[in-house]
Amino acid sequence: MKQLGTILMEDGVLTEEQLLDAIDEQRERGQSLGRTLVELGLISEGQLVRALASQVGMDFVELTDFPVDRAAVAMVPDTVCRRHAALPIQIDGDILKIAMSNPGNVVAVDDIRTITRMQVLPVVAAHDDVLTAIDRYCRSDAELNELQGAITDEDEAVDLNNMGSVIEDDAPIVRFVNLLITQAIQDRASDIHIEPAEKDVLVRYRIDGVLHEMQRAPKAIQNGVISRIKIMADIDIAERRKPQDGRLSVNHNGKKVDLRVATLPTVWGEKIVMRILDNSTASMDLMDLGIREDNLEMYKQSYQKPYGMILVTGPTGSGKSTTLYATLNQVARPEINVITVEDPVEYRIPGINQVQVNPKAGLTFAAALRSILRADPDVVLLGEIRDGETAQIAIEAALTGHLVLSTLHTNDAPSAITRLIEMDIEPFLVGSAVDCVVAQRLARRLCSNCKEEYTPSLPEVERFGWTDAEHLPTLWRPTGCARCSHTGYRGRLALHEIMPVSEEIERLAVARASSAEIARAAKDAGMEVLLSDGWVKAQQGLTSTEELLRVVK
Repeated sequence: MKQLGTILMEDGVLTEEQLLDAIDEQRERGQSLGRTLVELGLISEGQLVRALASQVGMDFVELTDFPVDRAAVAMVPDTVCRRHAALPIQIDGDILKIAMSNPGNVVAVDDIRTITRMQVLPVVAAHDDVLTAIDRYCRSDAELNELQGAITDEDEAVDLNNMGSVIEDDAPIVRFVNLLITQAIQDRASDIHIEPAEKDVLVRYRIDGVLHEMQRAPKAIQNGVISRIKIMADIDIAERRKPQDGRLSVNHNGKKVDLRVATLPTVWGEKIVMRILDNSTASMDLMDLGIREDNLEMYKQSYQKPYGMILVTGPTGSGKSTTLYATLNQVARPEINVITVEDPVEYRIPGINQVQVNPKAGLTFAAALRSILRADPDVVLLGEIRDGETAQIAIEAALTGHLVLSTLHTNDAPSAITRLIEMDIEPFLVGSAVDCVVAQRLARRLCSNCKEEYTPSLPEVERFGWTDAEHLPTLWRPTGCARCSHTGYRGRLALHEIMPVSEEIERLAVARASSAEIARAAKDAGMEVLLSDGWVKAQQGLTSTEELLRVVK
């Protein structure tokens, strides 16, 4: 049997010098050579698994490119696949080929042989690739379809129109809703839309900012599904005429996941939108947001001040709250008092006083803000500035020694100044209080596994200010692979437009100048617009020009 190091050298992965250094390091650490090589960054986990497979004479499979046979996948229950981290990938006569990271797991091989009554041939794949492939192929679609039939064929003793606490934990309607949520989390969805239509119910997931149709369920299960979600979110199931909000938590793979639920009456019944809240967002660092170094330096100068107002602007779903929480993580310290007013409180953060807006009880943004200013805060995070009264109190707080962080719905940074003035805030107060405005958008990130390098035409890049036809830049475009569900994109990144309020912008605000005039002054002072920031990231291979033009007009 060949040694692991010899195999890696023959494959051109390691040099002899690197191998000898790694062997010395291995002796000091007292661990395996393969683990040492990975920890030193000399080889990847996948390269190690491939070499180990070669060492024992087994085939290695790159699951991201392998054409997995869905008929093979369907032969083994997904619970078995997940338990053993093994995935059926191909049927060859009476032989079932199984991808595993640990082909020596004889219990897994025996279980699958017993279930399928076929000969089982293990092949080796990287552990993370196996888990990703299981999430991709062992979907809940088939079970969802079976449950739809079970629900519609169910005995009518349970009235789906008035379903309450009588629902049992193993009832088909309960399992159906649980599967919808589980599948959405596995698919990295940010929102689940359940939309009643005339003859059926449409289920859509928002993945990387784009809605994808996932299910069309029979109309007969509509009221049962809606009632079940309302019960989980502690919403009044009898009230169907007005919008309601709630919150629920589920356990997914041992991790607690929170969902924010909103109902909206439509002509065909109540539409439900569930926002999946990633609690890791609350602990994000500003560096994780992809703010470029020069922009980050400008932004730091604002949030490190003890007073003033910082506004984050953009449409719904553009990551404004994430940016505010990341900023809050930079400024929050044990020696200062941080209070937030939110509607709703999306992420619970220890050590910070968070206030939930409750209009029914008279606790509006303005009322809450007025009260917390008497609670001796140093930093105030205001979920959103919606009206002139809230804006006025926030401006006054920023002028009296508080650092105020908030969001505003405008298309770009300069428009935030004119928007506040339109709310009847005195222009001289706006210019004095606002210290920095950040506009942002979220663009889909190119899949690192399948993005394709190319040289664009001049007309394609002229939109971004490129005029040199002889020296065109190198860009990347989406192609699509199994890892990104053949979309060409996986994940998202933020585009930023950061505008510190200079003396010139303050003078323009007092003069009630237009947002176009303020934008010109900001650009002269060094502000990069959203499209320019996106263009830099496109040249770095992070996103495509097509995606930039989709999110920034």
